[in-house]
Amino acid sequence: MRLRLLLLLALCGAGPTAAARSLSLRGSWRIRSGNGSLELPGRVPGCVHSALFQRGLIQDPYYRFNDLKYRWISLDNWTYSKKFQIPFNISKWQKVNLIFEGVDTVAKILLNSVPIGKTDNMFKRYEQSSFSWDWGPSFPTQGIWKDVRIEAYNICHLNFFTFSPIYDNHTQGWNLEIESSFDVVSLKPISGQVIVAIPKLQTQQTYSIELQPGERIVELFVKINKNATVETWWPHGHGNQTGYNMTVLFKLDGGLSIEKSAKVYFRTVELIEESIEGSQGLSFYFKINGLPIFLKGSNWIPADSFQDRVTSDLLRLLLQSAVDANMNTLRVWGGGIYEQDEFYRLCDELGIMVWQDFMFACALYPTDQGFLDSVRTEVAHQIRRLKSHPSIIIWGGNNENEAALMMNWFNIHTSELHTYINDYVVLYVKNIRQIVLARDKTRPFITSSPTNGAESIEEGWLSANPYDENFGDVHFYDYSNDCWNWKIFPKARFVSEYGYQSWPSFSTLEKVSSKKDWSYNSEFSLHRQHHAGGNNEMLLQIGFHFKLPKNTDPLQTFKDTIYLTQVMQAQCVKIETEFYRRSRSELVDGKGHTMGTLYWQLNDIWQAPSWASLEYGGKWKMLHYFARHFFAPLLPVGFEDQDAFFIYGVSDLHSDCKATLTVRVHMWSSLEPLCSSETERFVMEAGKAVLLYKEQVPALLGRCGNCTRQSCVVSFYLSTDNQLVSPTNHHFLSSLNETVGLQKAHITANITQQGDTFVFDLETSAVAPFVWLDVGSIPGRFSDNGFLMTEKTRTILFYPWKPTSKSELEQSFHVTSLTDTY
Repeated sequence: MRLRLLLLLALCGAGPTAAARSLSLRGSWRIRSGNGSLELPGRVPGCVHSALFQRGLIQDPYYRFNDLKYRWISLDNWTYSKKFQIPFNISKWQKVNLIFEGVDTVAKILLNSVPIGKTDNMFKRYEQSSFSWDWGPSFPTQGIWKDVRIEAYNICHLNFFTFSPIYDNHTQGWNLEIESSFDVVSLKPISGQVIVAIPKLQTQQTYSIELQPGERIVELFVKINKNATVETWWPHGHGNQTGYNMTVLFKLDGGLSIEKSAKVYFRTVELIEESIEGSQGLSFYFKINGLPIFLKGSNWIPADSFQDRVTSDLLRLLLQSAVDANMNTLRVWGGGIYEQDEFYRLCDELGIMVWQDFMFACALYPTDQGFLDSVRTEVAHQIRRLKSHPSIIIWGGNNENEAALMMNWFNIHTSELHTYINDYVVLYVKNIRQIVLARDKTRPFITSSPTNGAESIEEGWLSANPYDENFGDVHFYDYSNDCWNWKIFPKARFVSEYGYQSWPSFSTLEKVSSKKDWSYNSEFSLHRQHHAGGNNEMLLQIGFHFKLPKNTDPLQTFKDTIYLTQVMQAQCVKIETEFYRRSRSELVDGKGHTMGTLYWQLNDIWQAPSWASLEYGGKWKMLHYFARHFFAPLLPVGFEDQDAFFIYGVSDLHSDCKATLTVRVHMWSSLEPLCSSETERFVMEAGKAVLLYKEQVPALLGRCGNCTRQSCVVSFYLSTDNQLVSPTNHHFLSSLNETVGLQKAHITANITQQGDTFVFDLETSAVAPFVWLDVGSIPGRFSDNGFLMTEKTRTILFYPWKPTSKSELEQSFHVTSLTDTY
């Protein structure tokens, strides 16, 4: 599959009237198949699939089995062509450039039938998720996926502009390093001045520069006024995301004036790897502005196989959903794409820290000179483009390639392993790392994830066991053991991938399927599941603690099974995440001090079973509502060990607070609490996880009258002097398929409107676990969902993402709780 870009140029117009002219070639192009049998209009930016769909020549590529049906598109060669006129006389300009920001992927470019260039790297890059993954379809797209334009200029042109705020510990002041790249086409040197102004920081400095002909870099060092108070950028939940408007004005010979504006954020980031008393390993945690921060979040994959569908509104919806679930970090996974500028701008604005992988994942890569040159261009370009963003806190060389080599995923013969290890060091250490260290001194770099960090370096850049819990970060997946048993999870320093699958809601699946597809074992269901054995693994986990649905209506059985996969996923990831959060401050056998938890994965690329907590399009799964609780800044975590019940208090707050813990026991058969107790006030330490409560389960049940493990459930919450209340957490004393007294709950909702928000006043006839409120395809989210309802009434808010009405909500509303699946 190959792309041809054919441009037919006609000249017209008068001479130059400015120092530079630009002509966008976005918009309408012609697209032709390899043998010319198909020709159609298409949009740029865009891709062939989108053009065919928009013209009605194919169905939605995500519908049913169309990922198979439309493979011919990727296997054909395609030509993009455009006839255009330049509205100025190019002979009057010293230089005219044709600029393609992103071509997907192997292409030949012709202008007036004359070959002028080739491409073989999408950004630049070698392998991507376009060829399918265990959560996504195979749609190797082709096309001009980013901007294309012609630029003409005289004298000189500003190619790029980037900057890095740096804190000077010696002077205790902020500085700004600004780097600008010029193409000087004048035959003689160009002189001038640069004026840098940040008004709110009372900072303005003027510099004299002289540019020699050719490609020239101008580096400026700006000292921020020491009398100005610089407010730093903080991650979500830890402070404000203050930024400052900056202008940089280049006033050059010949009346040439170039002005750039940008928002500057000030923050420091450190990756701390140091010895820990009582442990043989090293710490692995981040300090932002000198403060240790527990990273809470998820992993980001491309939001769509067709990037022209990924709008600013969609990005904001997905990223706002991360923030609304108390996340402060996303890892941009190394098998997808370097995201568009808007993604990072939104992360800056919302306070989302970004762990940025370079685009290498789960594969062996070549190290011939041509490929290395391409990679070096790619890495240098992406660093230059992205390093000004405070949200990016670390560069990662690749996803899982250290582990792949050292755990021998590719069955490499022992005698050949040294060759592959050498290639690994050449690519990630001697090339990528070298470029990062030379071009960005403001944030750390690690070669891989997972990695043992400093220990991997000590072992020659690859550790014998990259999953060592005493060092670095780990990835952990276990689908066969019971996820309610917290002892199966690694007590690691940092867990950057873990998770369980679930199915998306029926309303999401319905759009891309037909009635014959609506069963768990249909051909469609098996086709959408790209993780080998995944559907059975979900049923296995459900079976440990829940009853599998056996409705006489097969469609209802399918819907109930979807619901139970979401219940299982939410509960599994909750238990695992809470284990990591309570491991923050303790060491057990030298392991612990966990300081980060990023589950796999945040978002979906299509409508299919996956590890995501947000469905394709942004609808929240039950897991995402659970994440809002288990990532709360103040959280009580309950668990059992050897028949004793423990509650830890976890705080991400910056200051100590006085708090009380309330513990209640409910019988499954009653909406009135059986017993309730409150601790004396204690000091909840800032940034710590500490034991607050311990009681033998038999003693706890004995205090509460008629309780048995099967007939009762425990709930608990923290409250502070300043009215801050944690989410109410709960602990199941037995599996839900063993409960005694649990009745079928009849739940009703009265819906009213208050401004742009809708109020759902719920009433239940019985205790109801995993209450799921659903309004079908009406976009929006609830204030809470998937909850345990132990009171007769409860009020839940619905925040619509698009205008809707009370009557629309009433027609679409459906409520499910666990006993509805029996």
